[in-house]
Formats: sequence, structure tokens, C-alpha cells
Amino acid sequence: MGKLIYLFNVSIDGFIATTDRSLEWTQVDDELHAWFNEHARSVEASLYGRRLWEVMSAYWPTGESDPEATEVMREFARIWNRTPKIVFSRTLKTVAHGARLVGGDVATVLADVRREFAGDLEVGGADLAGQFVRRGLVDEYRLVIHPVVLGTGIPFWPELDAPLRLRQIDEHRFSSGTELRSFVPA
Repeated sequence: MGKLIYLFNVSIDGFIATTDRSLEWTQVDDELHAWFNEHARSVEASLYGRRLWEVMSAYWPTGESDPEATEVMREFARIWNRTPKIVFSRTLKTVAHGARLVGGDVATVLADVRREFAGDLEVGGADLAGQFVRRGLVDEYRLVIHPVVLGTGIPFWPELDAPLRLRQIDEHRFSSGTELRSFVPA
């Protein structure tokens, strides 16, 4: 059975987006985007919360044909389009672009998804990932830390009832100053 990986761009102070959900503070150059491509290529399926699904599905289905896209962005679009996507939502009625809509208990749905996909899975979206984090279902945390302080915004970490002890397993510094730090539960 593969790992469930929670990955996000994060500010130094732990936010994944501004309060108005902007991501313009991130610095995703070709080097970092190439790393994201390798990560995306390594997962067998992606689990999305509704809000992140809406952001991703607004661009990536046609990202390959964007005349302003770099080659590394076009490559990501190809990877994204062929990766199975599972969208958790209580409000959406349908999803497109090769995605499947699910609802219900996250642990039950994850168990079903793990029976279907033997490889690594990624979870994205702060609210959805928070449900997995609080239930102890995340196997690895990958924080792509950008050298910026937002001061407020949407936090990477959910509110927890007890400390979550982690052990760092990887670290990489990109030429932009952005750092990848990977952790597993201790």
C-alpha cells in the first residue's frame, strides 16, 4: 500500500494562501515546477477538496494549450490530465476532467481508494487535508516553504487536540530560496 502525502506551497509562517485565497505570493519557477512534475508523476491518484479542485480544474485541463505556458507547465498539464482525481464535496453535483465525486467519512473513502490504487496518493486542500491530519491518516507531509511571511491566511495545519510529533526525512533547497521539507509521523 502506498503513502498518503499532504503537499502544499507554504509561507514561512505556515499559510497556504492569503485570506482572499490568493496564491500570487508563491514563486514557482521552472526548477520548482519540474520538481512538482516529478512528484505528480509519482502519485497514482490525487484527492482534492472542493476549493482546490475548483482552482486546479479551472486551468490545468487546457493548460497544455496556453500560449503563455512554459514547457514545464505544459508537461504538468499532461501529467495532471492523466492522473485519476477524486474530489470530496458536499456541495458539488458533478465534476469533470476525469475526476470522480465522493462524499462521506474520509477514512472510509480513503480505505476504498487504497483498495483501488496500490501506489502513493496525494491529498490537497486545507479543509480536506485537515480531516486526514486530525484522524492520523497522513503518511508523509511535504512542505514547499517559500521565503515569504503572509501574517495571516489559510493555515497548512488544522487545529489539533494534541501535538503532532514528526520526524524530518528529507530536505532540499531550490535556487530561488524555496525549500522542501518532508516529514513523517514520529
